Amino acid sequence: MRAESTEALGIDLADPRHYEHDAARNLFARLRGERPIWWSPQADGRGFWSVLRYRDIVTVSKNPRLFSSARGLGGHRIHDETEVEITQGLEASMLSMDPPEHNTYRGMVSPAFTAERIRRLEASIHARVTALLDRIAPSGGCEFVSSVAAELPIQVIAELLGVPQEDRLRLFEWSNALVGEDDPDMRRSEEHIRQCTKDMGAYALKLWRERLRRPGDDLVSMLVGTEADGEGMSVPRYFATFFLLVIAGNESVRNTISGGLLALSQYPEQRRKLVEQPALIPQAVKELVRWVSPFLHMRRTATEDTELAGQHIARGDKVVLWYLSANFDEEVFEQPERFDVTRTGPQHLSFGQGQHFCLGWRLAELQLTVLFQELLRRFPDIEPHGPVRRVRSNFVRGIKEMPVRFTPER
Repeated sequence: MRAESTEALGIDLADPRHYEHDAARNLFARLRGERPIWWSPQADGRGFWSVLRYRDIVTVSKNPRLFSSARGLGGHRIHDETEVEITQGLEASMLSMDPPEHNTYRGMVSPAFTAERIRRLEASIHARVTALLDRIAPSGGCEFVSSVAAELPIQVIAELLGVPQEDRLRLFEWSNALVGEDDPDMRRSEEHIRQCTKDMGAYALKLWRERLRRPGDDLVSMLVGTEADGEGMSVPRYFATFFLLVIAGNESVRNTISGGLLALSQYPEQRRKLVEQPALIPQAVKELVRWVSPFLHMRRTATEDTELAGQHIARGDKVVLWYLSANFDEEVFEQPERFDVTRTGPQHLSFGQGQHFCLGWRLAELQLTVLFQELLRRFPDIEPHGPVRRVRSNFVRGIKEMPVRFTPER
């Protein structure tokens, strides 16, 4: 028996317009206060359960036996994966795997993201941030997403993969198309996404073949050369992993940089704290990620009849974990609607929970820390100046255009 649904309220939580116009936070707060689990029949014939509370999302995330990520059950997105999804014609990435398979493939990739390996990237990241800010410094203004927020993570991903920097814009275009299925500026047609998938797969295969002949110290070489239980990573698994690394590494950092700057501009007293006390920035980065919540949701599928927060969940039901809702859960965060760069306490859920906790979280936090340290030191008065255009998506919470102004350096 279904509980009262969002349909009765005229609400479709899969509708990307809630997120394009930044109305979702208030909507989730309202729904969370009425019932922690909501049924939404609108997405397709099956519908889905929306899990809104922090503690319930943790419960689902830590129980892959009952709540599966497997592609065969529909994968990790609200809608079942189709031919135009991220891994068209390919095997699933780690996001759409369950243990023990997930653990095997995660083990193949995790050596690239150890604390020591990430620390070795700090000087390179600092140099990239300096170069990006040098470029905009004399102008007194720029379009911030294309000039800074998007450039830093795609440059870092290209470096990690051993990809020539001149190819980074191709990675950027493919990443946009693969996650921006509801935004006409990013995905122009189904044919466009098919072509992007084909081109990205061909590019990844070229890198695979090159590293077989001449391995290096980059991430692609590691994927090509690694083994688990005596077996190497298959080419289809490599494709899916390559896609995941490009998309996850690009989207999370880009969206937090742009959304974080917007938040600091909306709360000038918080920005002033960071300008006057830059030592706060590493901790403040965690609040920026919570506040922005760059990935809105992940999805699971119930493998058997069960119960969650007193709500019956039937075998085969979709269960959508709304991280944006959990990151503002009043049960967990004191005054969650207060943006506070000195906030400590519970960890946000933007990097996931359980087996799918983000492998690249250290790299993301390092990029954000270095970027905001330098940005606020050099341009303490930087602020949006013009319309802010958000991505039309129910999956990523991003900004695609944000003009800014600041006192130019002379």
